[in-house]
Amino acid sequence: MPGERGDGRVGEVTAATDPHPREAADRLHRPGSPDYRRFNLAMMLAGLGAFGILYAAQPVLPQISEEFGVSPTRAALAVSASTGALALCVLPAAAVAIRWGRVRTMRAGLLLAVLLTLLAAVAPTFSTLIVMRALAGAVLAGVVAVAMGHVGSETHPSGLGAAMGLYVAGNSLGGVGGRLVTAAVADATSWRWGVGLLAAAALVVTIAFWRLLPEPVALDEEDQREAADVGRLRSTPGVWALVAIPFLLMGGFVAVYNYLGYRLLAEPFSLPLAVAGLVFLAYLGGSVSSAVAGRLADSVGRPRVLVAAVLVMGAGLALTLPDQLVLVVLGLVVFTTGFFAAHAVASGWMPVVAAPHRTRGSALYVCGYYAGSSVFGALLGLAWSDAGWTGVAAGVGVLVALALAATAAVVRATTRRTTG
Repeated sequence: MPGERGDGRVGEVTAATDPHPREAADRLHRPGSPDYRRFNLAMMLAGLGAFGILYAAQPVLPQISEEFGVSPTRAALAVSASTGALALCVLPAAAVAIRWGRVRTMRAGLLLAVLLTLLAAVAPTFSTLIVMRALAGAVLAGVVAVAMGHVGSETHPSGLGAAMGLYVAGNSLGGVGGRLVTAAVADATSWRWGVGLLAAAALVVTIAFWRLLPEPVALDEEDQREAADVGRLRSTPGVWALVAIPFLLMGGFVAVYNYLGYRLLAEPFSLPLAVAGLVFLAYLGGSVSSAVAGRLADSVGRPRVLVAAVLVMGAGLALTLPDQLVLVVLGLVVFTTGFFAAHAVASGWMPVVAAPHRTRGSALYVCGYYAGSSVFGALLGLAWSDAGWTGVAAGVGVLVALALAATAAVVRATTRRTTG
């Protein structure tokens, strides 16, 4: 069976790199089959709903600042509380999914997140808002912490990169759709109506996800074996370096979107909120790049595609520095395109690197992803307060450079594992 070596070259899949034993592979969803298409559509919907909810507050942070009389750094807690709670809950959520079932865990998590988002829309105080957002992030751990492991467990290795790319495309579509809905409605009414309408749309997506998602085809015994043998994951070569990649990149990505709104509403741009919210259309570039990067990773190797994607992020970040709206928007599109391509490749790499601990390994990846979002999404607010956009861009640039170093570390570790 053709597969990928740790150095990105195509070679024979070994027991160390194949996330599925050969005798189990025939049960899995193969590219081109109706079940594969239905499965991918359902998982895209999971990303659409989850990420629409997770970042619903981001485009209306200036309105939240104004209503509750809080600083931009404090207002950013409406995003960081969700992502931070998610990061803390991903490993417990993975344990629940292993015992209770991945499908049931994802369904319950998405429905509860919808209800909590409705409550956030009517929060009477800033503290209540933060609590509701944190609880929404905690229950969303049952979706996003499990989804990547579910894709890795249910998809045949020949289509894993493409399937993961499509799931990440759903994430980016959810991110842009949720932000656009919230920003447009909030500009005409208030942030409360924007968040409430977003929750109603997420409920429709949740119902469709429940109906479309097939029952698991991977054997339950595989999850039970993973639960009993999870201690070995911590010493698996390359796992921690791979976790560092989403921690760094997602931290920088969220910081850019958290504080760009403040920049666009102020001089010299002075854009209305609804117009400033249109910058989230840059996520559409991520929807395309994630799917394309997933397919390229299957054909030319993950390391090459990942390094190229991170470099694209850096180039886009540099373009946002001048106070020229065209360059800011272009830079944001390039930056976002690179980020989602990198995320699609790195997330699809984890089920391979962590094999046979796919669910736990993917949960650890998600933990790093949202820990970075929570930590740097808030921390770089200090850079914004002290040095404006130049300070934010400098901080994000450091994170991008460190992610390149982490990528090199994963390549070295997996190469030794494959050839050792």
